[in-house]
Amino acid sequence: MNSRISLLIILILNIPLFSCDKSEESTFPTREDISESVYASGIIKARFQYQAYANAIGTVQQIFVEEGDSVEVGTPILAIHNEATRLNRESAELSRAYADKKLNQTKLKDLELSIAYAKNKWENDSLLWERQKRLRDQGIGTKVDYEQRQLAFENSKTAYQTAKLRYEDLKREIDFNERNAGKNLAISRALESELVLKSEIKGRVYALLKEKGEMVNAQTALAVIGSAKDFILEMQVDEYDIVKVQRGQKILVSMDSYKGEVFEAVISKVNPLMDERSKSFTVEGVFVKEPPVLYPNLTLEANIVLQSRGNALTLPLAFMLNGDKVINKNGDTLVLKTGIRDFQKVEILEGLDEKTEVIKPVK
Repeated sequence: MNSRISLLIILILNIPLFSCDKSEESTFPTREDISESVYASGIIKARFQYQAYANAIGTVQQIFVEEGDSVEVGTPILAIHNEATRLNRESAELSRAYADKKLNQTKLKDLELSIAYAKNKWENDSLLWERQKRLRDQGIGTKVDYEQRQLAFENSKTAYQTAKLRYEDLKREIDFNERNAGKNLAISRALESELVLKSEIKGRVYALLKEKGEMVNAQTALAVIGSAKDFILEMQVDEYDIVKVQRGQKILVSMDSYKGEVFEAVISKVNPLMDERSKSFTVEGVFVKEPPVLYPNLTLEANIVLQSRGNALTLPLAFMLNGDKVINKNGDTLVLKTGIRDFQKVEILEGLDEKTEVIKPVK
């Protein structure tokens, strides 16, 4: 009985020993091309793509284009109805017509006649006063007659000067009113023209964001417009990697729309302001050769190539121990000097050759 129990215990103890017996995984360094890169995700955007806003409040009255239409600079996109703006423009037109200099010539003519009359009276009173002076010098006439002629002369002179001043004042007033009414009309027309949203670029309407009859204001995006043929990559790069990224670097781009294909692009712009919420920077790129068909907002994944090495001695990262060590087939730990690395392998500069077999460390 005791011998049976002892045999059972031995068998039980030996079961885990057999189950843990695994063969070691090994490999040799190989020569291949390797590149160090920074990962980025993003979207495709049309060049000069922007959301169009109208600096107006009202309802969408009319839409002049359809999504996908080509537009030129100044092409009307849609019109907004605002009754107050229309009435202000009509009121400004009436004020401008009322203030027109040509229509106020009658007032100036009346004052010109008043000036002529005052001048004639002044000249006549001047002659009468001079005559009265000569008579008085000859002892003819009274002092009262002389003073009355002098007073009449001075009054007519003042009336003449006053008439001229009134004429100049009226002329300046008419000129000012005409210019002021003209500027008010220009402002009213400018405000009314903002009720018509126009394209700022030559390109294509990619989206109309509002329908006829909808209420909009100055903060309402109305359309998305961009280049019809030229596209850019807009990528988000983590703040941890942004210091390695600069203009002119090569980008390898893959898209769900082109499964299995990789397109080459280059960085064209690094926006220097970090998005505080996502802790990322916006980086723009352009294709070396664009795919045949592109649309805004297509998603993409990109690898920004920092440096590349051809025919480099490489080892899979899974065989590295603590980043710079490996275990050879004899169980010895070797310290390596490494170079660039990607997401799967690392370049070996010193410490290994192609004939050295290394063991995958147990994690």
